[in-house]
Amino acid sequence: MYQFPSSKDVKNLTIKELAELANKIRQNIVEITTKNGGHLSSNLGVVEITLALHYFFDFEKDKLIFDVGHQCYTHKLLTGRAQECQTMRQKGSVSGFPDISESPFDAFGAGHSGTSIAAGIGLCMARDKLGDDYTVVSLIGDGSLSNGLALEALFSNDEKPRNFIVIYNDNGQSISKNKTGIYKQLSKLTIRPSYTKSKNAIKKIVGGKDSAFGKMFAKCKYQLKKRLHKNIIFDNYGFKYVGPIDGHNLKELFSVLKNAKKYNGATFIHVTTIKGKGYEPAEQNSAMYHGVSKNLQSAKHTFSENLSSILIRETEKNDKIFAVTAAMKYAVGLYDFQKAFPENFIDVGIEEEYAVTLAAGLARGGLKPVVCIYSTFLQRAYDEIIHDVCIQNLPVIFCLDRAGLVGSDGKTHQGVFDIAYLRHVPNMTILAPKDAKEFDLAFEYALSLNSPVAIRYPNGIVENYQNHLPITNENKWEIVDNGDKCAVLCVGNRAIDIALDAKKSSGIDMIIINCRSVKPIDGAFLDSIKHLPIVTVEDGIVAGGFGSSILEYYASSNIKANVQTIGVGDFFVPHATVQEQMKMIGITKENLLKKLETALS
Repeated sequence: MYQFPSSKDVKNLTIKELAELANKIRQNIVEITTKNGGHLSSNLGVVEITLALHYFFDFEKDKLIFDVGHQCYTHKLLTGRAQECQTMRQKGSVSGFPDISESPFDAFGAGHSGTSIAAGIGLCMARDKLGDDYTVVSLIGDGSLSNGLALEALFSNDEKPRNFIVIYNDNGQSISKNKTGIYKQLSKLTIRPSYTKSKNAIKKIVGGKDSAFGKMFAKCKYQLKKRLHKNIIFDNYGFKYVGPIDGHNLKELFSVLKNAKKYNGATFIHVTTIKGKGYEPAEQNSAMYHGVSKNLQSAKHTFSENLSSILIRETEKNDKIFAVTAAMKYAVGLYDFQKAFPENFIDVGIEEEYAVTLAAGLARGGLKPVVCIYSTFLQRAYDEIIHDVCIQNLPVIFCLDRAGLVGSDGKTHQGVFDIAYLRHVPNMTILAPKDAKEFDLAFEYALSLNSPVAIRYPNGIVENYQNHLPITNENKWEIVDNGDKCAVLCVGNRAIDIALDAKKSSGIDMIIINCRSVKPIDGAFLDSIKHLPIVTVEDGIVAGGFGSSILEYYASSNIKANVQTIGVGDFFVPHATVQEQMKMIGITKENLLKKLETALS
């Protein structure tokens, strides 16, 4: 493996040597993602930016915050983790995201978008309060600047902390189209020490803002800047705007960062980059190579691949169906639907809260909105689900992709909380189909209801089961395999497969139930098995999850049932394969049999 220089060593390299290093880093990022999967396009686009930042700053003391966190591969290669990066995202190795428990160079953890500016301001305020001395740099990009949290942090007030730099990595979603040479030069000029000295000298001559000359000077300065460029809004909110500059031009980056480091205020640097830079397939189709599995292949996901066909069929029958997603058109499987019904589709960008409230408005207006978002990202819109959808009991269908354990993306992306954060919300129905055919049945049932419905399903390949019972109010649950000694209540295909395997290998006469209606639960069925030892299995959090609902049901009915639960405990699940995570948690045949044998004895 190529020996990458440390962050400290980078400071001793020439621009030519840094350009050569950038090529080596890109080659290694392609190798890493080929072996382990991961985020390719976004990391290829920020190599020069990251190198320039490590050249000018000391990130053992200064703070570099990534937003979104999947742009951090170059940073990790330069901060003592190059060897571990070769097995990135594998169990026991480094994460594909910044992690404060992993390295002192990781100033703030991030797997979701929009967090860096708010976190950066918080670090600056803490620094100033405690009398510390360091610079905070927030690197935001990949569409994150449109996120509500990012905009709140940008525009919450008209003053920003000193020694705070926001770098906007613009790889296609431009803030401003004004890229003339004079605009670039003038914007660079505004943070040079000479500019600040000249401005202070003029202030002494004309007086402060309250003097007649001062007011006139301020108006002239404002009008001049307004004519020269369109980003005066950043000045109004406490930033010196710089850019746009070429994010792959090290000389240009050096010129700007050198002055930004000396500037005592807050700076917003607009950098344009090519997503997928240096790897032609990723440059040509950055979305396809945004997140890849091993060998740079697009991962196969049974439920996602069936979503478009279901929506197309139902929209052909009912033109009121409208699909909404938050920057995940390809990942959740909506590409074919958008091509078939472009007028019935909207991608709002990385704005989950907006997606949910928009859907509430669509439903209130008479449409049938379907919000398609990863389980882990939908939790960002928790208030909107309650306040805008469920209180008004609006017929919004939520398709929760990547529900349950997700594998190598790790702690920030596990979809293990959705049952717990949705189950207690009034008017919400939660369905968990076991395969693609039952997904179809679940969607038909959701359309028949005039209320909010969440359909949760995992990633990966799921084989179809033989039998399928339509989902109705009378048939909430389904018997997968009959028995009369004990009962296993399963949520989703992973739990069902473990139960079937346990029954086959042990010979224990257990009844295996597909609890595809997570809420409401099937009370009549529970009454019929109350005398049996029961084990619930779910790849979600136990606290407040499905198993909890079974315990609550029996407790509220004053029934002394023998119920044990299997699911995710009170911890965050680290990156590993799904199978390794299930073993780690105890969602295994062996653990199920152990609990059943204990209960039966």
